[in-house]
Amino acid sequence: MANNTSRSSNNKQSIDNLKTSGFDRRMSIAKTSLNIGRRWAGNSVSGMFLNKEARTARNQIFMEEQAHYLAEELGKLKGSVVKIGQMLAIYGEHILPPEITRALQTLNDDTATLAWPKIEQNLQDLLGNKLQDLQVDPVPIGTASLAQVHRATVIATGEQVVLKIQYPGVADAINSDLALFKSLLKVSNIVPQTRSLDAWFEEIRDLLHHEVDYEAEADTTERFYNRLIDDARYVVPKINRHYSTKRLLCMSYEPGISVVSDALQLLPLERRNAIGQAAIEIMIQEIFVWGEMQTDPNFGNYLVRVARDETEIDKLVLLDFGAIRQFNNNLLTIAHNLLRAGYYHDHQSMMSAMTGYDFFDTMSDKVRSDIASLFLLATEPFSEPVINTDMPANCLDYQQRYIWANSKLHTRLSNDATQAMQSFEFNLPPKEFMFISRKFIGAYTFLTVLDARTDSNNLVKPFYKLISTYLLNRFLNRLFRGGLIYYDFIYLGYFTILT
Repeated sequence: MANNTSRSSNNKQSIDNLKTSGFDRRMSIAKTSLNIGRRWAGNSVSGMFLNKEARTARNQIFMEEQAHYLAEELGKLKGSVVKIGQMLAIYGEHILPPEITRALQTLNDDTATLAWPKIEQNLQDLLGNKLQDLQVDPVPIGTASLAQVHRATVIATGEQVVLKIQYPGVADAINSDLALFKSLLKVSNIVPQTRSLDAWFEEIRDLLHHEVDYEAEADTTERFYNRLIDDARYVVPKINRHYSTKRLLCMSYEPGISVVSDALQLLPLERRNAIGQAAIEIMIQEIFVWGEMQTDPNFGNYLVRVARDETEIDKLVLLDFGAIRQFNNNLLTIAHNLLRAGYYHDHQSMMSAMTGYDFFDTMSDKVRSDIASLFLLATEPFSEPVINTDMPANCLDYQQRYIWANSKLHTRLSNDATQAMQSFEFNLPPKEFMFISRKFIGAYTFLTVLDARTDSNNLVKPFYKLISTYLLNRFLNRLFRGGLIYYDFIYLGYFTILT
């Protein structure tokens, strides 16, 4: 949920009505498709007599225009159509034309707002006479595909709250939206039609139905509130149940600035490092401690409350807990092992950690080795610098902290992923890994934009008990095989320190 308290959303396009019936939404998509098809035909005919270079340049410009037209029309529909478009923007880098990917990325924060009279009527339907208790700002401070956010004041107490108001009819349109989008993918043939895709759509269906259940989100928000209440680095809004319903969420107003704000970039390095460390730690705790993760990496879901003086610390404000995904113990065990192998930058251990998951088990040895190398790169920020000799020298400062802005990690990952995918027929990754990778991509981007530096040892401290067991087993196995190497004595030293 885009919720930037440093500015309002009154500069966005406003629409008076949402097309929520299946028929209206099908007609809207059909109209968009026909317009694109008609324009494409016209472009093809008019370009027939151009030379190859001119035709290629013309087609690229045309594709860019049509991609933005498609994204704009999807944004007007809101709902799960936009949500799926956002996910394709993240996962479609290797299977979609770059023009389409760039246009879909605008769906993250450029969707139109719903006009205030419609929102006010919706609030009246949801709250009844309770609406008289609130003074609601008609200008939204945040918008997204499923809802928009308005500030409000509880008149009797002066309490400042925000109302996350779900667009009317959106929840009822989820199933038809998914069927419509899947049909579009089938007709366009832009992704393989596989069982993995079917399973992915079923997962999206479950996630979206959970995401529009604001009673469930209130429960999740309260869990995170209680988990982090004693950690001064984080702020979680407090739920106000009196003004909350299944389609409306009322919570405390928590001010802050956007994570891409210029003011944040002007903070001293050490303060930015602390914010970055907190952002990564919360993600690690979600996976390895609590077993549930907020899977939406949208920057609008986070704010930073900058300290006013030296008696305070900068705080990370966590705003949205709708897209929560819980993971089973098997996946969590694999994730633990992947992180441990990444910390010690051990290729063989990384391949072993991938065992026990169908997606990896069905790969050939060559492909599994390539994917293990990819995972080693992905876990580079969590690796021990002394051991990871593959890490570029400019990625570390004099204190052995990882410099995210210098790493160009996302670009290196993209290049290596493209090469790995060329060695086997592309299949959609397991849905669970797609959600986890989605969160990691968002976190990596955040740390890069923040230009923060993090200490891998501080990040893995909560898992030292697991790591120490790993170290001892590794040393003993190599000892009995007679295959000890120099780094094994370093590992043994770490084990002695940790235990």
